[in-house]
Amino acid sequence: MSRKLVSFDWAMKKILRQKANFGILEGFLTELLKFDVKIEEILESEANQETEDDKFNRVDLLAKNENGELILIEVQHSSQIDYFNRMLYGSSKLITEYIKKGDGYVEVKKVYSVNIVYFELGQGRDYIYHGKTKFKGLHEPDEVLNPSQNKKDKFSIDRIYEIYPEYFVIRVNQFNNIAKNSLDEWIYFLKNEEIKDKFKAKGLDEAKKTLDVMKLGDRARAVYNRKQENKMYKASLLYTAKIEGEKKAKIEIAKNLLDVLDIATISLKTGLMIEEIEKLK
Repeated sequence: MSRKLVSFDWAMKKILRQKANFGILEGFLTELLKFDVKIEEILESEANQETEDDKFNRVDLLAKNENGELILIEVQHSSQIDYFNRMLYGSSKLITEYIKKGDGYVEVKKVYSVNIVYFELGQGRDYIYHGKTKFKGLHEPDEVLNPSQNKKDKFSIDRIYEIYPEYFVIRVNQFNNIAKNSLDEWIYFLKNEEIKDKFKAKGLDEAKKTLDVMKLGDRARAVYNRKQENKMYKASLLYTAKIEGEKKAKIEIAKNLLDVLDIATISLKTGLMIEEIEKLK
């Protein structure tokens, strides 16, 4: 059995900002980051305006945990060719925004950038990627530069990468719906907006109770359903544009081959019907 729930981006925008619901976010982040996350507060970020969401089909949420670290969670459905660049810009901007003039560099905040994308971002077989900064020796490739003991004591770190931003990319559409561990149970929810009764990942039990579509008020449920329908419509338009673009490209290829190949071979190479190719003559 499973339960139909509101999408995670909708929940981020409308529900998870409430302190009473922090446990859901804490559960997700604990499973992803592999350490217990306790959210102190939700901070405002520029992408949460309605106009931004409508235009870019994205939403983000900025949280500060009890250690003062910043966690930026972003969900995006629309393809963006410079998305990796924006990930870097977003984390860099947070670092500069949350240090006061006159403060020493010791006050630089640790940033975790969590990116949940529903488009084909980059190339690779996995659906979850983690990036962090390491300093490796040029002459001793197995050597990693580590902080001195006094730096470890001063900054409460064991490794240099603990100071630098860390990035997580979750390519939801690449997930095969087979939940092999507790983090996969969260990915299953992100992709299907459902939580199976057998799932035990931290935060999912609370999510089942809080994010149930049927528990929304009539107006909120109507707005949510309309948003979901608009999302499906946009996806349909993008798919149609892609198919039409591919068809136009095939037609152009066929035109260029008319003088060098017979129609049957052109049909085989392009996938166009023989009748379609004959009309190009």
